[in-house]
Amino acid sequence: MSFFPGNDPNIGDAFACDAIELMIVPNARDIDGFEVRRALPTARRRLVGPFIFFDRMGPAILRAGKALDVRPHPHIGLSTVTYLFDGKIRHRDSLGTEMVIAPGDVNLMTAGRGIVHSERTPEELRGAPMSVSGLQTWLALPDDKEEMAPVFENTSARSLPEFDAEGVCGRVVIGAFHGLKSPVKAYSDTLYADIHLDPGASVQIPADAEERAIYTLSGEVVIAGDAFPPDRLLVFRPGDEIVVSSASGAHFMLFGGASLGSKRYIWWNFVSSSRERIEQAKHEWKTGRFDIVPGDEEEFVPLPER
Repeated sequence: MSFFPGNDPNIGDAFACDAIELMIVPNARDIDGFEVRRALPTARRRLVGPFIFFDRMGPAILRAGKALDVRPHPHIGLSTVTYLFDGKIRHRDSLGTEMVIAPGDVNLMTAGRGIVHSERTPEELRGAPMSVSGLQTWLALPDDKEEMAPVFENTSARSLPEFDAEGVCGRVVIGAFHGLKSPVKAYSDTLYADIHLDPGASVQIPADAEERAIYTLSGEVVIAGDAFPPDRLLVFRPGDEIVVSSASGAHFMLFGGASLGSKRYIWWNFVSSSRERIEQAKHEWKTGRFDIVPGDEEEFVPLPER
């Protein structure tokens, strides 16, 4: 989850497709049988729209006796977005929220000036094997929202607009896509959509978002004649309409939005436009000045010594 150590992604080889600005090959990290692939940030690409962090979790089977136990840890200056395809996770935070995240739901936790949360396998599901698969992304907040009061919002899968036509189906997670608009709160122009292609189908990606990318979860996608395997993040050049197709069928996430217009620093779980603010957050966590998580007060993730 959000505190997992992850290796920096690699930049892919050159290719012929003019529509693609950058291909990123995430490095996989195995954590006690649970695989995590980190696609953002990289040295050459820090953000796509407001997206500053992109982790692919699983798919994996947690063996009996194993569980996800992400101890309480802090965030500032960002929104975390947890979106599952399989499995369940219990979220608790320092606002007093307790919520079991189910597949297709959107958990949007906006840290603002500071929040602490934990993510664990629900107690009632421990002791038996469980499949877990999903995504955790971070959205950097715009300058005027970085110090807002923290807030948590859960949007159920049934509340998200769905589309299904001509071999293309999916749902709009955040923002608007092909005339459909998600009810999930966005603090800046944000695009996030879950898209499935049947074999032989294709979908047009409009040019209306300033920055756009896709992450292919399964299947091979074809763009302007070039084929790309799963687990690739493809950043599109701005201003061009893109057509994504697949001969065998594919599942991918489309994401992006408007550029924030100012630089963001990222250190551990902290995101800010100010290095000094991150140093302040480090000191506050180390000296116990963040709030506790009700119901999960016994453990915490120490500040990394780096």
